[in-house]
Amino acid sequence: MIEIKNISKQYKTSEGKPLHVLNDVTFTIEDRDIYGIIGMSGAGKSTILRLIGLLDTPSSGEISVDGKRLSSLSSKEKIAYYKSIGTVFQGYNLLMQKTVEENIAFPLELSPHNKEDIGPRVAQLLSLVGLEDKGKAYPKQLSGGQKQRVAIARALAINPKFLLCDEPTSALDSLTTTSILHLLQNLNQKLGITIVIITHEIEVVKNICNKVAVLEQGVLVDNGLVATITQGSYHPITGRFFGKENG
Repeated sequence: MIEIKNISKQYKTSEGKPLHVLNDVTFTIEDRDIYGIIGMSGAGKSTILRLIGLLDTPSSGEISVDGKRLSSLSSKEKIAYYKSIGTVFQGYNLLMQKTVEENIAFPLELSPHNKEDIGPRVAQLLSLVGLEDKGKAYPKQLSGGQKQRVAIARALAINPKFLLCDEPTSALDSLTTTSILHLLQNLNQKLGITIVIITHEIEVVKNICNKVAVLEQGVLVDNGLVATITQGSYHPITGRFFGKENG
């Protein structure tokens, strides 16, 4: 479980003025959730993902994972936490000079795995994402959807508990988007992995997320179950995303 409590984040502009990116944001991501974080550009979505991933620290507030405050982690505990997270990026971030198999094996080679176990694990992951016949191919030989499947397989290589997805479908066409979302949903059900997706595409939220947080200019304006969030009173930006009039 990821608990985000009263998180605020601010930076300084080049003129030295404060830039408030997040303001007193609070919500909870339960185990096995597919949790969508949606908002327009500049809403603070990516900042939340960076804070969860421990790539940045909040200016105030606290993030706790399974009851442990991230700010209190020792160096050894941080390493263990990093290993519990897999990240999928919009731009795939594949190593273009390496084959699909080598890309997936890369995080395994960086962690204490027996070399003889890496090959079978890579084969298992290729099967899991439906790329059994692409192991010897290079990224330039793949479609956008296939590249994202490789990126997902690589993110899953060390059996993370959480999968953080940064606009994973925004560079894909609608049919490919549907297949990637279906894959993520299957992984959530099959592996029990908790998935956090930041997006500006409401169809992503509608199709696979069970919960959603709606951000506007760094403020959490709505959050809860996707199935019920627009049934009562909700913020105008939520209504615009979901194509509804304000309740």
